[in-house]
Formats: sequence, C-alpha cells, structure tokens
Amino acid sequence: MGFERLVRGIQGKSSNYDTDIFSGTIEAVEKISGKKYTAGDSKQDVAFRVLADHIRAIAFTIADGQLPSNTGAGYVIRRILRRAVRYYYSYLDVKEPMLYALMPGLAEQFKDVFPELHAQLSFVTKVVKEEEDTFLRTLGKGLKKIDELIAASAAKGMLEGSSTFELYDTYGFPFDLTRLIAQENGIKVDEKGFEKEMQVQKNRSKSAASVDTSDWVEVTTSSSSKSAFIGYEQLSSHTSLLKYRSVQAKGQSSYQVVLESTPFYAESGGQVGDTGILKMGDSVIPVLNTKKENDLIIHTVDTLPAEIQSEIFAEVDVERRKQITYHHTLTHLLHAALRKILGTHVAQKGSLVNESGMRFDFSHFAKMTEVELAAVASLVNEKIRANIPVVIREMPKEEALKLGAMALFGEKYGDKVRVVTIDPAYSIELCGGTHVGSTGELGICIITGESSVAAGVRRMEAVCAKAAENYFTGQQQLLQQVAVSLKNPRDLIKAIEQQSDELMSVKKQLESLESKLLAHTKTELNQQFEHIKSYAFLGQQVEVSSADSLKKLCNEMRGSHQNALVVLAAVIDGKPSVAIGIADALQASSGLDAVNIVKNEVAKLIKGGGGGQKTLATAGGQDAGGISAAVAAVKKIVDA
Repeated sequence: MGFERLVRGIQGKSSNYDTDIFSGTIEAVEKISGKKYTAGDSKQDVAFRVLADHIRAIAFTIADGQLPSNTGAGYVIRRILRRAVRYYYSYLDVKEPMLYALMPGLAEQFKDVFPELHAQLSFVTKVVKEEEDTFLRTLGKGLKKIDELIAASAAKGMLEGSSTFELYDTYGFPFDLTRLIAQENGIKVDEKGFEKEMQVQKNRSKSAASVDTSDWVEVTTSSSSKSAFIGYEQLSSHTSLLKYRSVQAKGQSSYQVVLESTPFYAESGGQVGDTGILKMGDSVIPVLNTKKENDLIIHTVDTLPAEIQSEIFAEVDVERRKQITYHHTLTHLLHAALRKILGTHVAQKGSLVNESGMRFDFSHFAKMTEVELAAVASLVNEKIRANIPVVIREMPKEEALKLGAMALFGEKYGDKVRVVTIDPAYSIELCGGTHVGSTGELGICIITGESSVAAGVRRMEAVCAKAAENYFTGQQQLLQQVAVSLKNPRDLIKAIEQQSDELMSVKKQLESLESKLLAHTKTELNQQFEHIKSYAFLGQQVEVSSADSLKKLCNEMRGSHQNALVVLAAVIDGKPSVAIGIADALQASSGLDAVNIVKNEVAKLIKGGGGGQKTLATAGGQDAGGISAAVAAVKKIVDA
C-alpha cells in the first residue's frame, strides 16, 4: 500500500483526504476560497481534493528542478497545474491565482522530509504564480469557447479533433483537460483527430530542419560497441574508422563518422563539441562538430577519405578547446558565487559553453541588482586570482553526493561519476566537461549580461581569458569612437551630459512649436468641414512630424462636430500616413467603423495596412501618391 493509504489506516479515516497529510492544504483552500469542504461528491468537494493532490506534484517537481514548459516532463507539470486552475476557477469561483498561496503551508509541512521546497519557497511560489497568471488570462475565453463547441457537438456527441486542437493551440487547454470538461458534459473527444492535427503542426515545424541519415556502413570491427573518449588526457591520437553514414540536411550533404577512440569532446552538459582535423593518408579532413548519440561519439565531416581503412590521426583544435575549457570552469565559479550571493535556491537550469563565452541559466525570482552583479563578479575574480587547483576525481555517485557534490536535475549519471572540486568549501559539482588545471588560467571574469528567459529563470552571460581581452578591446574602441565624435573632451562624461541636456532642451522647444502649429492647424481645419447630408466631413492633407501627432489631431477634430467623419493624411519621412476619425454619436447611430474604412478603402490605395478602434483608426503605407485617392474614397461614403 502507498503512504497515503497507510496513514489513512493508522488514523482510522475513511478517505486519504481526511488524513493530516491533506487536511492542512484543504483548510488553506477553504480560507482562500471562502467555501466549505464537506467531504462529499459534489464538484466543489472534488475541486478541494484535486487542489490538495495536484499542488504537491507541482511544488515538489519544480523544487526538484523541472520547470513547466510545452514539451516533455515540463508539459506534464503544466497540464497538472492548468487542470488545478480550471477546478478552482469553475467550482470554487476563484478568479485570481491561488495555488501559489498554498506553497508556504506545504513547504512548512514537508520541510523535514523534503527540505528542497522550503529552501526554494520564493522561487517555486513565483514560478507557480506566473504560470497561473498566464493561464488565467485565456481561461475565461477558453471556457466560453469550449461551451460553444460542446453545444454545437451535442447532437453527434463528439468534439472534433480540430476543435480540440484549437483549444490547445489558442487557449492553452491540454488535451486531457478538454477531454475532462467534455466528459462532464456527456461528450466524447476525437482523440485521433487531435493527434492528426498535432502531427500536422509537428511536421510543419520539422520540415525546415529535417535530417535524413542513411544506414551505418561498417568499416572495421571493435571489441567494444562504444567509442572510447581519451580527450581528457590527449588532444591528438592515432585511431581507426569504425563506421560512417551520409547525412542530408537543408539541402546540404555531409558524413558522420565514428572512431575507435577519439580525443574529440562530444557536445554535452552545455559544452559545445570539439572541432579539428582527421588525417588519413594524404587526406586532411576538417571535423565540423562532435556530438553523442546512443553512447557513440559522432564526428561530422564534409567528405570521406579515399582510403577509409587507413590509420587516422585525429587532432583537436587545441586553441579552441582551451578557450572552451576556460569558460566551462567559469560556469562552476559563477554557479557557486550566485549561490553565495543570492542564496541556495539558485540552481542551474541550463548552460552554453563555447570559445566565445558562456551563458548560465539559473533559478532566481528577481532581476539581479547592480550591487549583486558586482558582488558575484568580485567573488569570481577573487577565486581566479587565488589560483585554486581544479581537482577532478572519479568516485561512486553516492560517495560524491555525501561530499556535497551538486547534481543537475534531468542529467543522467552512472554509478561512477566525475567530480570537479574548486576548493571543497566553494564548489563541488558532478561534471563530464573539460576543465583547467587551476583557476588562475582564466585571467579575469567579465559579466556581460543578465536577463530573464522564463518564469523564475534568469540568464547570466560572461567571458574570461582571451574572450575577456577581446571584450575589453571592443569596449575601449567604442569609448574612443565616442570621444572622437565629441571632439575628444577632457571630461567625457560631462560632455555627454551636456549633449543630453542640449538635446532635451531642443526637444522641448520643438514640442512647444509643434503644439502651437497644431493649434493653428486645428483652427484652420475647423473651417474646412463640409456639411454633406447629415455628415460633417473633413478630408485634408496636413503637415505633422509624426504619426502620433496625426492621430492626436484627428482625434481632436472628430470631437469638434457631433456627426464628424474625419480623414487626415500626411507624408512623414517620405511615407504616407492616414487617420480616420468618427464622432462617437455618429458611430453609434450609423454603425460606421473606422477600422473597416482603413482596411477596405484606404490601405490598398497607399500600399499598406492599418487598424485601431471603431471611432479612430490609422494606416501607414509605401505609396504617398495614393493619399488623394484615399481621401476621395472616404468622401464617397458620405456622398453615397
């Protein structure tokens, strides 16, 4: 029996949800929703139980490192979360996010058996709230849409696959949520039709990046079915070709080859694959990339040698590997620094390490401040200057975890693991990548960027070694260009501030002049209205500096007469802009729609497009010669 059933038996309860495993969460839901749980079979009581159950799966999995997403395990979490949202929205009448508010109680309840949630409470709470906010923005419309679809499907008792896909693609409804709602209304869902629509979408996505590979051609046999990687110790070696196959991708032909042993590192753990050369007789073949597939280290090359059975001399691009290695060690230094400066909730969520730099995605709930960024950079550079030995050992996984080594969620580790230590008190991580001998080789770390990539996930970009030198050189050249453009002032900052102040002053003067000009233009335009039938029509080309000014002027003019229909046009930076304004009273009585006029009458004449609201819409185009025709086309509406 499971844990919940065991507790149910011990506590003498008739339901798992009556035990103290769930009762605290149910009580919290009662307080938030204002509804009472009666342990019955009503949809309201079912909603209580769904929330109490689902919130654990959501919270524990996110704390363990799996974020909600549209693919794989992340999509499972998103489906569970959205199912819970739908239950409290529909059956507890809660229209605001509430799952996130259950997190503190859950973290406190399980802090002794699952301390990861307690340690990452702020992070998990933010991720859940952002997921709720996102789904709630479309849930109301989606529920209205599914009600319409179910009503239309009632006669045949089947919701079509195309409709189910629309709910998934447009409103974010996972298939199982749509099926659940349909079942509640006595309707079946065309699952095969949905899968067909999904496959069509996948085929569209894959068509641009399709890769065709032939069967492997065996060249020599080996005692092992795996490629032997010797690249930690050697950057060149004599080896032989085991097998190859041809590849067609995006109209390009290439080959993938497998060597008996190789010094080439295959792309893994964020580190890009090695490049280099293969020498076979008189042939020198560039290796364009190295990847791993089913324990095979695969090298991509453009051509095959004439003598495929001859001995191969494989050589890695040493300088490139060196720069990549610097940046991989830097990711470990940065990861540890982030945990010390921001807190232990920081966990790696992804990385990219190449010769040009590195980026590191990590869990954190807010944009880093300038003070935090400076503190992280300072700590990393302190560790670089200390020239700490980078110690790499292989040991059983359990032993490594007891040492405090950090393992990445989603990564596969064998019974034996590679442990990279940079001062046992600073950084211990499980890692299969390449690293320097000591931190001093990195030279200096420069953080070049920090940004958001997903809910609760930040991205840091940094460079070191030669890439840092290149960055410094680029920044220095940029600074020199700025100084030259300002005629090499003694105090560059002061000169920039002076330029900024002067620009602001000129801008204010221009705005003042334009305001006076628009006031004068407005007075003149008021005299240009034509009274045609019941309309007060104004159609004129004016001179303004921006599309916003044109729109503002049109809005003012449409309000000057109760039955005003206004079309104003201007040529701005050589391109036509048109604004259509309809007085509120005229729009209500006549049903005229400025958006329809813009799209159907104006846009085609100036070779452009537009949009807006029923009473005020604008269009922009490419052909200024069509302005007169556009004004005339609008006038025909009142002449008709």
